[in-house]
Amino acid sequence: MTAAPRRMGAENSKTRLLLLDITERLMLEEGYAAVGVRRVAREAEVAPALVLYYFRTLDDLFLAALRRRADQELARVDRVLDGPQPLRMLWTLSSHPGNTLTTEFAALANHRKAIRAELAAHADRYREAQVAALTRRLAETGVELPDGLSPAVLLVLTNALGRILMMENTMGMTTRHEEAVAFVEDFLKRYEGASASDA
Repeated sequence: MTAAPRRMGAENSKTRLLLLDITERLMLEEGYAAVGVRRVAREAEVAPALVLYYFRTLDDLFLAALRRRADQELARVDRVLDGPQPLRMLWTLSSHPGNTLTTEFAALANHRKAIRAELAAHADRYREAQVAALTRRLAETGVELPDGLSPAVLLVLTNALGRILMMENTMGMTTRHEEAVAFVEDFLKRYEGASASDA
């Protein structure tokens, strides 16, 4: 006879959402290593057993935080890229501070297989959604990319550059950043004109 699965707290419980908020904040402020069942419980002013009521293990807590953020980002893709300047919006999206949390999950994934598999699955879905939205918007706005530069390649290059600049900036390393950003701005102006804020 198998034991009945342990009951978990409701997905939309205020307490569960608070625990996820605290996990995310700790990861952003102090890194994933600061997140533990006791620390999250102390920050939420609840007993550690309550954290384990909602999340059986620490990995389950991390996975829930990852899934929540991934779902939010996926929902943002169409909305963010749906404008007259999809290339500029892609650059903004790629260099967004929210990517710091993704970087923490990537570091955590080096040590936990379940996190790595989940992060890869969400990243694949996210990238495909971005490519589809970018391809559609480029066609709608009539922007033609240089020969050999597909929306998918542009997406990967933009995401990589945005993430590298953000990570280096966090470390206090800004050597040649101005030059790289100036190149991006020149490219964006050439293909989409000045940004709305420059007008």
